[in-house]
Amino acid sequence: MRNTFGTLFTLTTFGESHGEAVGGVVDGMPAGVRIDMDFIQHELDRRRPGQSSITTSRKESDRVELLSGVFEGVTTGCPIGFIVRNQNQHSQDYENLRTLFRPSHADFTYYNKYGTRDHRGGGRSSARITISRVVGGALAKLVLQQLGISVTAYTSQVGPIAIDKDYRHYDLAMAEQNAVRCPDPEKAKEMEALIQEVKAEGDTIGGIITCVVKGCPAGLGEPEFGKLHAALGHAMLSINAVKGFEYGEGFAGVTQRGSEQNDVFLPSQHPTHAVTTATNHSGGIQGGITNGQDIYMRIAFKPVATLLREQQTVDVEGNPTTFTAKGRHDPCVLPRAVPVVEAMAAMTILDYYLCYKTSK
Repeated sequence: MRNTFGTLFTLTTFGESHGEAVGGVVDGMPAGVRIDMDFIQHELDRRRPGQSSITTSRKESDRVELLSGVFEGVTTGCPIGFIVRNQNQHSQDYENLRTLFRPSHADFTYYNKYGTRDHRGGGRSSARITISRVVGGALAKLVLQQLGISVTAYTSQVGPIAIDKDYRHYDLAMAEQNAVRCPDPEKAKEMEALIQEVKAEGDTIGGIITCVVKGCPAGLGEPEFGKLHAALGHAMLSINAVKGFEYGEGFAGVTQRGSEQNDVFLPSQHPTHAVTTATNHSGGIQGGITNGQDIYMRIAFKPVATLLREQQTVDVEGNPTTFTAKGRHDPCVLPRAVPVVEAMAAMTILDYYLCYKTSK
C-alpha cells in the first residue's frame, strides 16, 4: 500500500478507525517554524465527529500528541511524529458486517486485494484516517501563513441545492458560522434541512466543496508530468468519497469560445508582480504552472455508502442476503470534509513551493 503523500514535504499515515490510534509522520517540515498547538487542534476540531446534529454522533476529542520534531515550540527540521488516540469505538455495531460487503463501499475491494479486512468501521478505508491529513495540513498551513498564502474551502452544493459558482461573491469566513460550512447563510439553512431530511430516512447525500488558494506566487509546477493542477487532482481524488475534480472554469468552460475564455494579460500595480490578468478563467494555473492569480477548484463527493436502512448485498461466499447497517455515520460528509480538502491543498502547495525554491 502507498501510505505516503508528497515529494519534499511528505506525510505518511497509519492507523484504523477502531484501532488504538491514528497518526502519521511529517517529513520535510522546514526548521524554525513556531508551532501553534491551538491552531492545529482547531483544525482537528473542525473535522472531528459529533460537532453538530448533521454529523456522526461518535464522540471523540481528537487530541493530537506531537512525538518528535519540535523543541521548545519550534520545528527542528526533523520528522514530526504524531498520534490521535481513538477513545469512543463501538466495534460491536459492525459485527453484522463481518462477512458482508456494503454496496459501493471499499469492503469488497479491500477483501479482494488483501484476502482479509478490518470490518470495524471500515478499518483503514474509514474517513477517520483523514485525521492524519488534517494534522499534516495544519503544519503546512503554518508555513504557508508565513509566505502570505491562504487556503480556504467551503460547501458550495448539497444535493441539488447550490450557491453561485463565483467565490468572489461571498465572504468566505462566513462558512464557519454554520454547521454546513456554506458562506451563504440562507442556502446553508436549506442545505442543513435537506441533510436532516435525508438523515431521518436513513439515507445519505453528496455534494461539492469549493477550495480557493490566495497569494500563491507564479512559477509553481512542472511543465510535463508534474503539473500543479494534476497534483491537486491527485490530492483531492485520494480523499474518501471524492468522485470528481475540476479547477478554473472546469467542465463549464467547454461551452465557451477561446475569445471568451482567454485571460488577457495586463500590467500590474502589485509591488512584486509586473503582470496580472483581466479575468481568471484558468483558475490560477496555465500550462501546469501557477500564474500568480487565485487558484480555485471544485471537488465532488458522493453520498456515503453506509445507509441505516435495509439493503441487498452478498456475503463473502457470494450468497445473496439483506442487511441493515448499524453504528454512527455521517448522512453527508461535506461539513467535516472541508478541513480535509484544505489540508490536501495546503500540503500540495507547500510541497510544490519547496520544490520550486530548491530548483531556483
